Amino acid sequence: MNHVYLRYSLLSFLMAMVSAFALSSCIEDDITHSPSHQPVFSVDTLKMGTVFTEEGTRTFSFKVYNRHDKVLSISSVAFKDGGCGIFRLNVDGQSGTSFNNVEIRPGDSIFVFVAATLPSNVSARPVKVEDNVMFVTNGVTSEVVLSAYGQDVKRYYGLVVDESQQWDADYPVQVFDSLVVAEGVTLTLAAGSHLYFHDGASLKVDGTLVSEGTAEAPVMMEGDRQGNVITGVSFDLMSRQWEGVLFRAASRDNRMTHTTVRNTWRGVSLDSLQSDYPSLMLVNCTLRNAACHVLDAYHSSVRAVGCEFAESGSGAVRLHGAKHDFNHCTFSNYYLFSAITGPLVALSHVDDETDDGSGLPRLEAEFTNSVLYGSSADLSPKVLDDTQVYFRRCLIRSSGDDDDHFTDILWNTDPMFYTDRGSYLFDYRLRPMSPVIGEAYSGYDSELHTLSPVDNYGTLRPSPASIGAYEPVP
Repeated sequence: MNHVYLRYSLLSFLMAMVSAFALSSCIEDDITHSPSHQPVFSVDTLKMGTVFTEEGTRTFSFKVYNRHDKVLSISSVAFKDGGCGIFRLNVDGQSGTSFNNVEIRPGDSIFVFVAATLPSNVSARPVKVEDNVMFVTNGVTSEVVLSAYGQDVKRYYGLVVDESQQWDADYPVQVFDSLVVAEGVTLTLAAGSHLYFHDGASLKVDGTLVSEGTAEAPVMMEGDRQGNVITGVSFDLMSRQWEGVLFRAASRDNRMTHTTVRNTWRGVSLDSLQSDYPSLMLVNCTLRNAACHVLDAYHSSVRAVGCEFAESGSGAVRLHGAKHDFNHCTFSNYYLFSAITGPLVALSHVDDETDDGSGLPRLEAEFTNSVLYGSSADLSPKVLDDTQVYFRRCLIRSSGDDDDHFTDILWNTDPMFYTDRGSYLFDYRLRPMSPVIGEAYSGYDSELHTLSPVDNYGTLRPSPASIGAYEPVP
């Protein structure tokens, strides 16, 4: 009985050894050694865009595919130039600068992740930096190019501008914490200036801000996150990237031309500026992508010509008291990131019902040759009896009838923007068949061709001009 058991055990052991050897041989035989069998890459060049120098980039990635019916063993993955001390790799979950015998199963793929920290260029212009990732497979070398542009920036941390000065546009500016313009001081931003604000940063104006953009060289104020949130959706479209611009009580004589403010929590806000009209002059400005309002004026007067106010969670513009004038402006809202909670234009301290008891002047406002059209309500309050609010020759999405406060209105009319929310396209210029082309009433815009002879895109305004901020695409 014991002999039988021993013979059975020995036979089982021998069979297991044969099976293991056969399996090992099978696995070995499943690795292709043919030079014609090569990996396929999702990109030839991994373009990392323009990134700030001396600051780590976000992580980029590409995929390596095995299109064959056997295991593909990549004998070596490494930088051609050692990564230049700039680029960093992670291959299939392992970090390092070189990798050996990386296997990809048949029909499968692996990820390669890349990040970088680019050194300063001592240059106002972006400088291109490249390296190659080399893949050696069955004696054949393939490569993927890594390409990035390093942009030097001026960095300010909690800066207080305490004497009047002009900033040139040679270098972009990156702001951390806050940038404060002190009372009695003027900060002038030259045409082409680009200010990037880090998460939580803000621009606070107690003195005077003069932003002197042009159609060819606008002034930009935006968040400092670069690239795409997801494929096809850039951070340019995202709100909540930084706090926004706040004009405080002592501020006066502010002027912004051809200036874009975007990606904010609170857009451009004015709080209790009791200076002479207007507290803020806006000409051909674009205020968009705010979690709250893109423009919020509390007992502070605004004059705007040729401006766009768009994409905001709480409604585009809120005006509380003071005197306002909006001429050839476009108000629209197709906000992406939450339900829109307010109308395009909200008016308060405008009548007995909305009086705040402050004793300050009630709101006076004129909207002329402007467009109010979007996916939210147009206006609150809708009835303007006993107010000093007037709309003249405007396009308004709602249906209605002209009266003492609404004159020559294009009611319930589509302006035919190029905007396509589903495709993440927010372009408020006019299609060729738009009903507002050449329909502005010149009696309401005698200063238009002096203040805004071209629109934000540099398109010449004819006479008569179109209703809204833009002329049709040339």
